[in-house]
Amino acid sequence: MKRLKHLSLFVLLSALMVVMAACGSGNAKTEGNASKEAPKTEEKKELSGSLVISGSSAMQPLVAAAAEEFMAENPNVDIQVNAGGSGTGLSQVADGSVQIGNSDVFAEEKEGIPADQLVDHKVAVVGMTAAVNPNVGIKDIKKADLIKVFTGKITNWKELGGKDQKIVLVNRPDSSGTRAVFNKFALDGATPAEGITEDSSNTVKKIISETEGAIGYLAFSYFTDSSVTPLAIDGIEPTAENVQSGKFPVWAYQHSYTKGEATGLAKAFLDFMMSEHIQNGLLQEQGYLPVTKMLVERDAKGNQKNI
Repeated sequence: MKRLKHLSLFVLLSALMVVMAACGSGNAKTEGNASKEAPKTEEKKELSGSLVISGSSAMQPLVAAAAEEFMAENPNVDIQVNAGGSGTGLSQVADGSVQIGNSDVFAEEKEGIPADQLVDHKVAVVGMTAAVNPNVGIKDIKKADLIKVFTGKITNWKELGGKDQKIVLVNRPDSSGTRAVFNKFALDGATPAEGITEDSSNTVKKIISETEGAIGYLAFSYFTDSSVTPLAIDGIEPTAENVQSGKFPVWAYQHSYTKGEATGLAKAFLDFMMSEHIQNGLLQEQGYLPVTKMLVERDAKGNQKNI
């Protein structure tokens, strides 16, 4: 009888161990599967809100086109891109009335701008050159003669081998970054004579195209048709390659300034501006140059060196 009891107890314990093992095995399997499950990723936050950008009219075509694409990808975002000149963009971003201020010049170059409060985002490079009415009759000009034209010492195109037409100067206002760049690198700092003054590069282009004998200056991005003629300077054509190599002298960075570090929607848009899609696509289609393809660089004082 005792032997039978021991046998029964042994059978019971064995059965219990089998059950416990099975449970343990099930738990281990469950835990193993749980450990192999991919962690849940946080969903990308949908962008929304409004962004106001102002400043350089030379930058406006690029920034406006990029804004359209950005809004198409983010339908709850509204971006307003205004021109007005680099001085306006820098002033407005400094006083907080816009989130991004576009400029053709370094903030340090503009008087009255608290450059130490602003953060520079170089989003592109732009080439600029003198532009004339197609009927003027010239396509190349010596730099020395260009200075004489804009300072009023040469007043008729026939003096430069062109048509017998009075020269009509079309300038940008003092707040214009395009004017500052052109004066510095094309006119060697000379002050232009009085002429027609317009706030917008679009308007400058229109006036040159419609006015006999007119000359002004525009970013390469505005030479999209034959309504105006871009001039070579000292025999050097105004091309992207010549700007990138440092041969063509009239160029500038395209700066997008923020007050302090960019955050929120402003940061998202500036990141988009630096994306491969914009830098290697839209930017070049619009006539601008990627910063990454420059073989030279400049500082705020205008000093240029090879990279």
